[in-house]
Amino acid sequence: MNQAILWAAAGTGFTFLMTALGASVVFIFRKEMGKNIQRAFLGFAAGVMIAASVWSLLIPAIDQTMENGGIAWVPAAGGFLLGAFFLMGLDFVMPHLHLGEKQAEGMPSSFRRTTLLILAVTLHNIPEGMAVGLAFAMAAQHLEDSSLYAAAFALAIGIGIQNFPEGAAISLPLRQEGMSRFKAFALGSLSGIVELVFGVGITLIASFITPFMPWFLAFAAGAMLYVVVEELIPEANQGEHSNLGTVGVMLGFLIMMILDVALG
Repeated sequence: MNQAILWAAAGTGFTFLMTALGASVVFIFRKEMGKNIQRAFLGFAAGVMIAASVWSLLIPAIDQTMENGGIAWVPAAGGFLLGAFFLMGLDFVMPHLHLGEKQAEGMPSSFRRTTLLILAVTLHNIPEGMAVGLAFAMAAQHLEDSSLYAAAFALAIGIGIQNFPEGAAISLPLRQEGMSRFKAFALGSLSGIVELVFGVGITLIASFITPFMPWFLAFAAGAMLYVVVEELIPEANQGEHSNLGTVGVMLGFLIMMILDVALG
């Protein structure tokens, strides 16, 4: 299990570094990211998360349940619903502000606009970190199957790729709010630290939740798809030329699917 923790730390560390790399574009660009580019990036992130939810989380949950002699769809469906309701609950409770919106969501608060923007990104980084951590934990529990480690790496790579535009999408608006470039970069980068925390955290308790691993895999899938449907796809299709968001979804799904099938 120590090996699983190290790999989970490496995988989520990579996704965190990709967020930081994306946030660093604040030192290059002076203006906010163009709306069309933003739509394409949001769509791309949605496509990656949809494919990851299916190939890296739901299918392994179903396969593992069948191997254990259980009813395949029960943990997949139950965990999926629990994950979606969990994120929905956080969505209602945690104050946050989506990009391009003026009205904050969640509980009323006195947080500054910049803080609310960071919290919005942090909110949907939680299931991403859980997904990567669970993938490595599952691989550690089946050392005889090397393809599971390859699949976990594929998931980390896919999540990392979509974290690059995510980092830029938070640091550039923070700069537009009047924040210094360095502070915007630092806060944009730190928005991804939650992936490292939840990824390693879920791996630490993996030995205690082994019988319920299919439930947790499906839980992460439900949480990720809630973010996709509630936030990413609507934002990717706002305004004119929404087809760019759709193309982004298709491309993100395709790349994540290829990564998972080719490596896993």
